[in-house]
Amino acid sequence: MHLLVINSGSSSIKFSIFGTRVRTGRGEAVALPASLFEGEVSGIGSGSAGFKFRDAAGKDLSGGVSSVKAENSVEAIGRVVDAVSREGMPQVDAVGYRVVHPGAKLDRHVRITDAVMRDLEEAAVFAPLHDPAAIEIIRETIERFPEAKHYAVFDTVFHETMPDEATAYAIPEGFRERGVRRYGFHGLSCESIVRQVLDAAERGEMKFPRRMVIAHLGSGCSVTALVKGRSVDTTMGLTPTGGVVMGTRPGDLDPGLVLYLLREMKGDREAAFAAVERLLNHDSGMVGLSGLPNDMRKVRAAAGGGDARAVLAVEVFTRSVKKAVGGFVALMGGLDALIFSGGIGEHDAQSRAEITDGLAGIGISIDSALNVAPGSGLRRISASESDTVIFVVPSQEDLMIATHVDRMSRAGL
Repeated sequence: MHLLVINSGSSSIKFSIFGTRVRTGRGEAVALPASLFEGEVSGIGSGSAGFKFRDAAGKDLSGGVSSVKAENSVEAIGRVVDAVSREGMPQVDAVGYRVVHPGAKLDRHVRITDAVMRDLEEAAVFAPLHDPAAIEIIRETIERFPEAKHYAVFDTVFHETMPDEATAYAIPEGFRERGVRRYGFHGLSCESIVRQVLDAAERGEMKFPRRMVIAHLGSGCSVTALVKGRSVDTTMGLTPTGGVVMGTRPGDLDPGLVLYLLREMKGDREAAFAAVERLLNHDSGMVGLSGLPNDMRKVRAAAGGGDARAVLAVEVFTRSVKKAVGGFVALMGGLDALIFSGGIGEHDAQSRAEITDGLAGIGISIDSALNVAPGSGLRRISASESDTVIFVVPSQEDLMIATHVDRMSRAGL
């Protein structure tokens, strides 16, 4: 069976085709998807979107095309479908879509029906940066692959194990009944990391940590507390805007500040809300602090050159993550493993060093040499005297989407 995975963001679409094979493990035969082809359309709406397409061995399949016209998500998914439908490509049997927010009615990964589409449209109010584009992509892809099964896989499902005291906001009950609560995000990333750690433990390479913190740090950032591999708390809330400081999003804010921003915006009510929404989703975070593009490498370079705004942006970012880690250590009564993932978490050794600096008092110490050493896959970077083991683990969201789609399809869902 061949699975098409669509992992769409606000301005990009990553896509993969997986084939399934069977592996014997954990006492049973397990269908394990393997990536055969991967690609991306980036910079959607920029006038000239980037395009990449290659097979699992890294062979370029773009035909020399590095840019395409993709002014919106419909045009972008059209380029994806054209690429995966060309002669010689395997037939697509099922399609899995990463959907950021399921809304109040969906609490598990599902096969897409008309009723599910209506639920997703209702949920778009919670994730206006991501869900509307995902809905357009789903509709267009269903039209292009009418014989395939189509599934929605949510970033929030992993966090359904959080207790009520972690998900409830201190607001009147009527709003909570309408689904206003902490959902948590980056769940597919967290789930993929837990699986990699569990696999390493089963191979005898390590002991599975009872208390973990996963710091998924990229353009979007979140920190999640886990006990026995299950989410018990996380920094993102009702939407992916809250939590720690991110590339273009501010993280947690005083609610009074949001009211202040609304009062200060010009125009009618609708214009004011749109302006604040854009400010909080696109113009805040490290971009707002530094005045630089959403790229940690450029912010680091500017900070190294003495740019005061860039220095402040880095310090605010690392401080917010450090506070989240420390808070979860207190919540769980200790910490057995701290895991860094995401673009920054995996590749920015300086951020990892700054976040863990000063945490030796609570048993967290990084090994400077291991931290900067090149590597791939799951790798340890903690000092020998550290009570908490520190790992860098790559996020495998697309693999998790394929795994869930394969499971549901085989179950006849």
